[in-house]
Amino acid sequence: MSKTDSEKNTVEWKQLNWRQIQKAVWKLQKRIYRAYVSGDVQKGRRLQKTLIKSYYNRLLSVRKVTQDNQGKKTAGVYVVKSLTPKQRFQLANDLKLGDKSQPIRRVWIPKPGKNEKRPLGIPVMRDRAAQALVKAALEPEWEAHFEPNSYGFRPGRSAHDAIEAIFNQIRYKSKFVLDADLAKCFDRINHQKLLAKLNTFPKLRRQIRAWLRADICDFEKHHLTPNQQGTPQGGVISPLLSNIALHGMENRIKQIKGASLIRYADDFVIFHENLETLKVCQNVISDWLSHYNLEFKPSKTQIVHTLNQLEKKPPGFDFLGFNIRQYKVGKYQSGKSDILPS
Repeated sequence: MSKTDSEKNTVEWKQLNWRQIQKAVWKLQKRIYRAYVSGDVQKGRRLQKTLIKSYYNRLLSVRKVTQDNQGKKTAGVYVVKSLTPKQRFQLANDLKLGDKSQPIRRVWIPKPGKNEKRPLGIPVMRDRAAQALVKAALEPEWEAHFEPNSYGFRPGRSAHDAIEAIFNQIRYKSKFVLDADLAKCFDRINHQKLLAKLNTFPKLRRQIRAWLRADICDFEKHHLTPNQQGTPQGGVISPLLSNIALHGMENRIKQIKGASLIRYADDFVIFHENLETLKVCQNVISDWLSHYNLEFKPSKTQIVHTLNQLEKKPPGFDFLGFNIRQYKVGKYQSGKSDILPS
């Protein structure tokens, strides 16, 4: 009994050597990273174009958005929730960059523990695959540039790494902290400033610009809205673009002596021993953010102290689900020092 075409495609898709495919893509990404670390932009651009055209990368991108990613069953405007193995092969063969984008579907999801809802923008399956293709080429370049204390949506980094960095900042000395959050960060980023900072080759710039400006289709309100700003949450490439937009914040703060910044996506904290200097830091960052149409969210931005009460505010702060504060040395506890006895 002969197999049908559908069964053959299923078997062929499953029998692809995914380990070899991932290894080949990773090796090319490593070469891109090394090129940008050494400052060879021309070589990096050439390798990025090679990776975008790579059939292995196209296969891997299709697999990520149709099988691996958590939102693989979330439909775009065409209400396509899944693809057959034959359709996956077809998408991988046809996948290429252009200068257009299909509308994104607006989906509202509740924020945990709140009555508010967060807007998501879900691209169609083809655009999601193309975004995964581009992300594979762009991420190594920006990993070579990103600041050391940026932890959100980056490979090999997690919230626990951010908490460890905060611990190392205050383990030996108490400090004042600006606990900050940005108001609607993903929805307000300036497109032109972001594309200028991206500074990539023209074909890729046109495609990313099309994704950023894709119309928003709201099924509940039955209308199409043009998108003039922001990186819609729900796209594969959106977290990377938001990190690129916020890149430079830490280097700006480092210009103020004794100040340090630790960031996870759009949540960040700034430390300094002096309260007045910390307020200067807040003004400096506020001015820096205004260039990207961003601003602090007053209800979630505050200055506290890690050890003592400040203006009736209890010591410490909440960050990424952790409560961070210091405690005074008690009768049965002693302070610690990293200075070894001579």
